[in-house]
Amino acid sequence: LEQSDAMMIKFVLLTLASSLTPTLAYKIPSQSRLTGFSYARKLMMTSSSQHDGVPALPDVAAQAKRLFLVRHGEVINPGGDCAVFYGSQDVQLSELGEQEAAAAADYLKRFDIQHVACSPLKRAIFGAEKVLGLQKNKKHINLVVNSGFTELNRGAWCGLTLEEIGKENMERFDACDVTVTPEGGESFPELKEKVLKARDYILSMTDPGQSSVIVSHLQVTRCMLSDCLGVPTTSMTEHKVATASITCIDYDENGTQSLHFQSFKPDIGLRRSNDYAN
Repeated sequence: LEQSDAMMIKFVLLTLASSLTPTLAYKIPSQSRLTGFSYARKLMMTSSSQHDGVPALPDVAAQAKRLFLVRHGEVINPGGDCAVFYGSQDVQLSELGEQEAAAAADYLKRFDIQHVACSPLKRAIFGAEKVLGLQKNKKHINLVVNSGFTELNRGAWCGLTLEEIGKENMERFDACDVTVTPEGGESFPELKEKVLKARDYILSMTDPGQSSVIVSHLQVTRCMLSDCLGVPTTSMTEHKVATASITCIDYDENGTQSLHFQSFKPDIGLRRSNDYAN
């Protein structure tokens, strides 16, 4: 293939990976700085399917470990009708957000989960407790609250609208220009390092052939998803991760990360959530 053709194919595949429709499974060798896994950056694709709107999912391979990444449900934006960025502020779920979290937990009850982890923010803890409460072996599962899964700290930008922050400032921030990191906040590279360390800790607790759940946030899920897909941190905000959606990634003994589906949201007839200014 010509170089331009190869770049176009990669672009198309990564675009498909960002789709909300979980119809493909991806196997992505990538390099984790924290675990020492060694990979070449290649993208392989295997077919998957859906049954009654639910993505088909093979059993976990004997030597692999599976993570279900769950984002919290819709929140009550502290700005009311004027949406403001809240980041790591401990905002509450809306009534719809609680219903969304319950739907995600109901989907996950079909799997035997070894560990349930979450951020210390109450919107994530609520979802994690819902997941735990529906597990058959819940008496043997401890809820692991890990600060490494806390949402991006937007510092001085918390409580501000996009217009008050400035569109150009936000674009530079999303592109990882650390010079515009808000006072008291953190950059995406800082967040990603923290998140991947916490993820690797949960993987170290998970036995081969077993699955664990991490209930967290938009930017936290994007960190793990972009690492799986080999997408630069500078581009990870392009990934779609709906409220209370589920992303499924397998990690094998060779370090290969396999994305089975991204941003799958069980359809139980709820209205569309308001999702802005994270």
